[in-house]
Amino acid sequence: MKFEVSSNLKISPEDIDGLLTMKGVNTELNPFIRMTVPSEWSSKPIFEWPTGNVLFSSWILLFGILPIDRHTFFFQSIDRQSGFAEASSSLTNRLWHHRRDISRNGTSCRVTDTVEFQCRLPVLAYVLAPVYRFIFKHRHQVLRSYYGGSAS
Repeated sequence: MKFEVSSNLKISPEDIDGLLTMKGVNTELNPFIRMTVPSEWSSKPIFEWPTGNVLFSSWILLFGILPIDRHTFFFQSIDRQSGFAEASSSLTNRLWHHRRDISRNGTSCRVTDTVEFQCRLPVLAYVLAPVYRFIFKHRHQVLRSYYGGSAS
């Protein structure tokens, strides 16, 4: 299954780096989800992470408390100017492709998250698809409330 969520943000290109840290990810996911992260990766900008290797595994915690999945991070590509392509997996999902595209436009930018996933139990995809869409819409709502902007 695949979906996409986009926002136009009133953020300068110099400030975009805040979107590319695990601290930033957890801010976007709060209060519904929190992802654990080893201390050496928690504030290291994603654009400094290596590609082509499994980096670490993260517990997905519902409301920051209850473990509901175990996510293993693997990045195909990372570009400070334009975003990243993640090709990870989890206990629930055989495949989790998350691409965050950042296109800059003067003093603002457009952020587009494209997610494609394959559940290990295919019937779960129909249950999880609306949940994942909700979480990503929430993430973008957090981004717009923090930086200003609009859905697109």
